[in-house]
Amino acid sequence: MQRRHPLRAAAGALALAGSLALAGGAAAQDDTNYILSTASTGGTYYPVGVALSTLTKVKLQPDHGIGMSAINSAGSGENVRLLREDEAQFAILQGLFGYYARTGTGPVEEPQENLRAVSMLWQNVEHFVVANAHVQDGTLTDLVDMTGEAMAMGRRNSGTIGSNRTLLEGFGIDIDDDYDLLYAGYTPSAEALQNGQVAGIGVPGGPPVGAISRLLAAAGDSFTVLEVTDEELATADGDKGLWTRYVIAAGTYPNQEEDIRTIAQPNFLAVRDDVPEEHVYRFTKTVFENLPFLQAIHPATNAMSLEAALAGLPFPLHPGAARYFEEAGLDIPERLIAD
Repeated sequence: MQRRHPLRAAAGALALAGSLALAGGAAAQDDTNYILSTASTGGTYYPVGVALSTLTKVKLQPDHGIGMSAINSAGSGENVRLLREDEAQFAILQGLFGYYARTGTGPVEEPQENLRAVSMLWQNVEHFVVANAHVQDGTLTDLVDMTGEAMAMGRRNSGTIGSNRTLLEGFGIDIDDDYDLLYAGYTPSAEALQNGQVAGIGVPGGPPVGAISRLLAAAGDSFTVLEVTDEELATADGDKGLWTRYVIAAGTYPNQEEDIRTIAQPNFLAVRDDVPEEHVYRFTKTVFENLPFLQAIHPATNAMSLEAALAGLPFPLHPGAARYFEEAGLDIPERLIAD
């Protein structure tokens, strides 16, 4: 008998998800309906979640009785709680929060042993941009050497500043003590760099990031997007298995004539380990066999591919996802195989 999960979503969110179902595709009495928790409606997590839930309703609910509704939330931190308390069965998480949840560190007090990964969705690509006066070899070490300088690393309590804080800890940098921080979003940070208020910025996001594009279009000769060497990648990641290599292709940004070798962490889909293997298998298979469907709904899903599906995942794979990826010919690392 299929396990039935309670729906504890706001009426408005359920109405929206319901309106996206196939016409005439009324759920059978024994349908299993899952909740997918995302983030605020103004960001990327929510529309991607709606795309995934819509695909599920269209492709899986009519014949297999597997439904899904996307709800908005306060983001990765709340999503960990919703998964823990079974108020959601799937959720989109920032890679770093996945690491916190797996290890019981940072804002997550205890390891969340009942969580598994389905797939990487898209990556937060690290953009470290500094004024040319501080460039020595054009790599992340230049930023590490800029102690005492004014820097913009994200808003207070944001995922951006948390990510920058964790990444630079590996180099012995405490950004709160070692830099004079300006707390600002992406556009104000880039503007502060351009007008000399700060000497460098750290901006994770999917290329091209609009704030970086505008900065380099207006004053590209004055600033450098730093590269990250293999050694720096290993130091930044600190054996977390979270940050991986990412190459920003030449021409992505104004006046960018060569590739930029940087790093990225994933935004990924997490799932409770008690969701049936067959359901996760069918869901994962459906997602990767219908990527054009998702990409027509939201461009963030353009980053999804089988080749990138395992990049930086902080949890072992759910057996259903692992089964599909093995069938698809992927070599699954030992650390991603659930006990």
